[in-house]
Amino acid sequence: MEKSDIFERLRNEETIPANDPEGYKMREAAYQTKAWLIQMNNAEDPAEIRDLLSRITASTIDESVAVFTPLYINYGKHTKIGKNVFINFNCTFLDMGGITIEDNVLIGPNVSLLTEGHPVSPENRHSLIPAPIHIKKNAWIGAGATILQGVTIGVNTIIAAGAVVNKDVPDNVVAGGIPARVIKNIPGMKVNNK
Repeated sequence: MEKSDIFERLRNEETIPANDPEGYKMREAAYQTKAWLIQMNNAEDPAEIRDLLSRITASTIDESVAVFTPLYINYGKHTKIGKNVFINFNCTFLDMGGITIEDNVLIGPNVSLLTEGHPVSPENRHSLIPAPIHIKKNAWIGAGATILQGVTIGVNTIIAAGAVVNKDVPDNVVAGGIPARVIKNIPGMKVNNK
């Protein structure tokens, strides 16, 4: 039985061993993305920035999306961005595991969305473990926050500046700290822990 494509395996959250015969495809794709990023990060016109980001993500970026460059992405084709999203300066998206950013999300400067990790054991450490990040509608990710692999951020939720989020955060709360924890509910909103 033939193995599926390495990018399908990444989206299916399969660990990619260090010696995977298709590993070179990840590097080649990252170099292509880097070429587009150089153009995008030097562009001044918002429409040109969105056009280049559409190429990087292989999807249509809506004209309501605003991106303040520089933005750094290692692959791009596993990132999906909704409408009316704002991405501030100097963000990093490692998206081999998949990033979904729903409508009306605000992402502060210096935010890192990291869908990739490595095994703890030294003998396997160069393997890649992907898991998706999902940021739901109307969330606000504060400056310098880091969202780690496999995390879902709930609807309307605020992640405080500098937080490191290593587990799911429910709807309608403020979370912060290292590791992040729920600090308080957003007044007037119902918390959904699903």
